[in-house]
Amino acid sequence: MSNNEKELSNITKEQEKQLLAGLKKRFEENMSRHTGVAWNDIKYRLETSPPKLKALQEMELSGGEPDVVVFDKDVDTYYFVDCVKESPSGRRSLCYDQDALEKRKKNKTHGSALSNANAMGIEILNEVQYRQLQTYGEFDTKTSSWIKTPEKIRHLGGALFCDRRYDCVFTYHNGADSYYGSRGFRGCLKV
Repeated sequence: MSNNEKELSNITKEQEKQLLAGLKKRFEENMSRHTGVAWNDIKYRLETSPPKLKALQEMELSGGEPDVVVFDKDVDTYYFVDCVKESPSGRRSLCYDQDALEKRKKNKTHGSALSNANAMGIEILNEVQYRQLQTYGEFDTKTSSWIKTPEKIRHLGGALFCDRRYDCVFTYHNGADSYYGSRGFRGCLKV
């Protein structure tokens, strides 16, 4: 078990009980996101993986409202994704990655999207996942979210983000060192 996994496995039985109850409630209230998926199957996987529970707790505490969204039904893996209406409030005002943060000369922010995601034990959504999420509702109508950026774009100093405006999902670019109070990131946890 890596140091990051050890850190992420620190969750008490009471916290686990509360987290699972909240996740189950959200799961049952949003069945259209995961048709044909049984809560008990997911619960079993979570109970046998404390680092996954801790990662979900971090998603929850930072305002993500994680829920099961199945992107590929042929894979025996469930995906928890931040399903909060606007970009998670506890994960905004971040540069794209640590390199961009370190290169920023003035007005440094408190962190980066990729570093925060890594510390939480989750992955930032890619464009395909982001667009798939948008089929389950209307997300980021007032905010935006960084998405996984192709290395070629990142190497040139840029990074990608998405939002939903005018009933359409848009992908944009910005300098990786930029940050805004209305831009955060959405994460994904494979279970």
